[in-house]
Amino acid sequence: MKAICLFLAEGFEEVEALLPLDILRRGGLNVRTVSVTGSRSVKGAHQVPVVADLLFEELVADDVAMIVLPGGMPGATNLDAHAGLDRLVRDFAAAGRSMAAICAAPLVYGKRGLLKGRKATCYPGFESFLEGAECTGRMVETDGNFVLGKGPGAAAEFGFTLLEQWVGTEKMLEVKRGMLWAE
Repeated sequence: MKAICLFLAEGFEEVEALLPLDILRRGGLNVRTVSVTGSRSVKGAHQVPVVADLLFEELVADDVAMIVLPGGMPGATNLDAHAGLDRLVRDFAAAGRSMAAICAAPLVYGKRGLLKGRKATCYPGFESFLEGAECTGRMVETDGNFVLGKGPGAAAEFGFTLLEQWVGTEKMLEVKRGMLWAE
């Protein structure tokens, strides 16, 4: 069964992983957390341990519906350095499949030239990694098959944007109201 996969590396930004994960699951989506560390337990940037649903080595690429990358440091650079994730990202980009990243993590796509000619956003100071992108500075930017978020303060909007893409506006608003994010 296809799943939205949220990849975790040591040093990920907890709010950028867990808030979108929570929003997507509240919306009824199949979301799996995937550790790229070789261990199911992954520590975030603020030392919060999270137990991933599966290891990267257990992942079946054909079962991935969307790639979601949380930021945080050194989480984003650890994701960027993972050879298996690199192959998956390149395959998704070649097929025009759905990809998302927030904070520093858009550097994973930018360093591979995947954001050239697209509107993009990221944590301030990481724009130089978004090769050829038009950096807007918006909290969330959607262009083609990419959804990008600016940082921790954008985590909810990022999650709601992803949810809306998958289940539509009505269901997204229902989840938003249930979380008291909207009246």
